[in-house]
Amino acid sequence: MRLPLHALLIALLAAAAPLVALGSELFLGMAPCALCLWQRPPYWAAAAIAVLAAVLRSRALLAVAGLAVLASGAVAGLHVGVEQGWWPSPLPSCAAPSVAGAAGGAASVDDLMRSLAPVPSKPCDAPAFLIPGLPVSMAAMNLAYALALGGLALTWARRETEDA
Repeated sequence: MRLPLHALLIALLAAAAPLVALGSELFLGMAPCALCLWQRPPYWAAAAIAVLAAVLRSRALLAVAGLAVLASGAVAGLHVGVEQGWWPSPLPSCAAPSVAGAAGGAASVDDLMRSLAPVPSKPCDAPAFLIPGLPVSMAAMNLAYALALGGLALTWARRETEDA
């Protein structure tokens, strides 16, 4: 009987991560970068799969939900590496806007204005810190959270037995 409760807890905790990120945008004015946004869909998928695992009482689906959370952790690990300068971002939208023209010269102001996105984005190598004074970026916090939550889901999926 613990499997449905554990699966629902994983669903709630998986949904909490992107909701906290969205709250940091809406209430704290923090701008997400492209890699930040890529970390969110796996959590939503994990939440939906975990709810399904609870309804169907499926250990396998709970394990899949854990793997979905770990997918977000993989993107977070990539993001932490970009923030630390260990490697460049694979996403072209992560780079700060370039001021050079196509021929290598300076672009006109009109060219620069046309190249700007409708909503300003932040480069992926600029860490966002949720807690002032704590030198841990949101990507690093997500990495730790995803590893813990994904590990917990996989552990529960492996250990759960249905009581008849």
